[in-house]
Amino acid sequence: MNTIIHKAESRGEVSHGWLIAKHSFSFADYYNPERMHFGVLRVLNDDIIAGGKGFSTHPHDNMEIITIPLKGALQHKDNMGNGTVIKNGDIQVMSAGTGIMHSEFNAHNELEVNLLQIWVFPNKKNVKPRYDQISLKDIEKKNEFYQILSPYTHDQGVWIHQNAWFYMGEFDAVVKNTYKLKNRLNGIYVFIIEGSAKIESYNLYTRDAIGIWDSEKIEITTNSNTKILLMELPMTI
Repeated sequence: MNTIIHKAESRGEVSHGWLIAKHSFSFADYYNPERMHFGVLRVLNDDIIAGGKGFSTHPHDNMEIITIPLKGALQHKDNMGNGTVIKNGDIQVMSAGTGIMHSEFNAHNELEVNLLQIWVFPNKKNVKPRYDQISLKDIEKKNEFYQILSPYTHDQGVWIHQNAWFYMGEFDAVVKNTYKLKNRLNGIYVFIIEGSAKIESYNLYTRDAIGIWDSEKIEITTNSNTKILLMELPMTI
């Protein structure tokens, strides 16, 4: 088993006034040659956007883009004709493929929105762009991990063009879990959204993360009032 620890305070931080962004991996003005990606996980940004502000229309291609609002609501528009609002309790996915144009703005003029923006390298290039979003309220389970993303169109949660599985867990009790990898060649990146947990022999706290590879399973003991995002992904791009 190999591990890497990314403590919350070790992330890159950029402040633009209307945007405070903390980057787990190199992104935009933050560059760290030791933090380029974890397998196919290219970006994990923890963004806080001021009321009425946001990202104006911009392009992407050949990337799977996942957005998980943690607080507030986000107004989405794209050149595929989608105009929606995603809020805390939802998950949004875009396959950029041959190219998309989109904008993301705080849906409220006064309240902040906090979101996780995740980019995953796809296993197929130049696919037809697509957009989807679902409510996690329909699938969430208390005190256990539940799947929110997979490679399969008819599986629980959203899907992407990559052999990856994401799980969310919200715990109000001390719970011990064993996560068995679907593919032993994959790695696992676990991000503590809030609270604390012991993962293998490591104690992690709010916004800490751990990457694990060369293992068939991991042990996680969550404490009360803990929320976790667990991502199983290929280690080879």
